[in-house]
Amino acid sequence: MASYRIEVSATAEEQIRKLERIDQVRVVRAIQALADEPRPAGCRKLAGQDGVFRVRAGVFRVLYSVEDDRLVVIVLKVGNRKDVYR
Repeated sequence: MASYRIEVSATAEEQIRKLERIDQVRVVRAIQALADEPRPAGCRKLAGQDGVFRVRAGVFRVLYSVEDDRLVVIVLKVGNRKDVYR
């Protein structure tokens, strides 16, 4: 199986930069794992949003979409579970 390319939106990049270092490492590892398996065990499709998934990274959530035809995972948002869905 081919590896997916990861694209991170400017919004998500800024959100990652604002995290503490230990949380940044955890989130970046979760994002990098999406390159090999874009729909890992534990990921959920978000209701009400077409083609948007989320994966957990501690108390943080990574919201992303997958374009299978181009083999691309686009990271849309990263944030604390209490805020990220707003």
